[in-house]
Amino acid sequence: VQLQASGGGLVQAGGSLRLSCTASRSIFSSDVAWYRQAPGRERELVASILSDRSTTYADFVKGRFTISRDNPKKTAYLQMNSLKPDDTAVYYCNMYWTPRNYWGQGTQVTVSS
Repeated sequence: VQLQASGGGLVQAGGSLRLSCTASRSIFSSDVAWYRQAPGRERELVASILSDRSTTYADFVKGRFTISRDNPKKTAYLQMNSLKPDDTAVYYCNMYWTPRNYWGQGTQVTVSS
C-alpha cells in the first residue's frame, strides 16, 4: 500500500492549508491519522478519523484543524486554518488496516510570523 501526501507549503500566520493523503487501495475500512514532526521534536498525533468517521484532535489544533475523508476518492484530508508558526513541521498521514500501519512520505508545512 502506498500513501501519497500533498498540500504542504509556506503560509503566513493566520493562513490556511489543506493537506491530502491518497491511498493506493480502498480506505473504506481504514483508520486514518495525521501526525507531525518538528525539528528536534518527537512525532505527535494531530488528528484521527476512524472508519466510522468518529474524530479526535490534539488539544493544540482543536477548533482550527478539521480531518475528513472521502472514501470513493481513497483520500483523507486535513484542513488547517488559523495557522501558527508553532504548526511548522513535516506532516505525515497514517492509515491502518488490520494489522498494519502505513505511512505517507510527509509534506512540509512552514508558517511564517
